[in-house]
Amino acid sequence: MTALKTYIVEDSPVIRENLIATLEEMAPVSVVGSAGDEATANAWLASDDNRCDLVIIDIFLRKGSGLGVLQSLNTLPRRCKRLVLSNFATPDIRHRCLALGADRVFDKSHEIDALIDYCQDLAAVAAGDGGRAPS
Repeated sequence: MTALKTYIVEDSPVIRENLIATLEEMAPVSVVGSAGDEATANAWLASDDNRCDLVIIDIFLRKGSGLGVLQSLNTLPRRCKRLVLSNFATPDIRHRCLALGADRVFDKSHEIDALIDYCQDLAAVAAGDGGRAPS
């Protein structure tokens, strides 16, 4: 199964490093870059030299927000899967993220297993391995 090229937008270095280690060990994911603020994330994602299959975005960042990253992704010609991973996955935040183009919203506190399952399903579909399309 081919690893999903994944870009992480997370401001906490500890959470970012733990997330990268967990995803790369438990799911077919290869992290190709990361950012801790909206401007850095938007610049990387907009560059023609940078490609990814999946972006995992936190809402609250050091500068800016994940909502701004989601908005900017809507202006790019190429499409990648967009997941939000936040400690503040309230119904309102989930609704706002989905309205801005997020494919799914996961709560950091208790939906990491669901995030891993989603990544596994997404990679299986991308590889044509007969996995179920993630919803």
